[in-house]
Amino acid sequence: QVQLVESGGGLVQAGGSLRLSCAASGSSFSIYVMGWYRQSPGKQRELVAAIFPGRTTTYADSVKGRFSISRDDAYNSVYLQMTSLKPEDTALYYCNARQISGAPEYWGQGTQVTVSS
Repeated sequence: QVQLVESGGGLVQAGGSLRLSCAASGSSFSIYVMGWYRQSPGKQRELVAAIFPGRTTTYADSVKGRFSISRDDAYNSVYLQMTSLKPEDTALYYCNARQISGAPEYWGQGTQVTVSS
């Protein structure tokens, strides 16, 4: 199994930057697709970015050019560098890990990002 712990959230002004981190524990980290999701009250959880084994990445259209996902060389951590933040980026951000087959799947507890105008 995999345990995920997010950190790096906080309050930032519009136009600012934050870097989220997700620390993973457990075996076989390198085979997992790692993703960042976010959820605001009353809204469905949405995929923000994902990074696959081999470091292929994908992004939601709303964050392309502003956010960057990465993982370290040992595949023990995943990061989300967020720049040019907008109030609509305000959400609880979750780290996700899943096998390429789609199961099993693991979630962190979330870290809050709040962007003020």
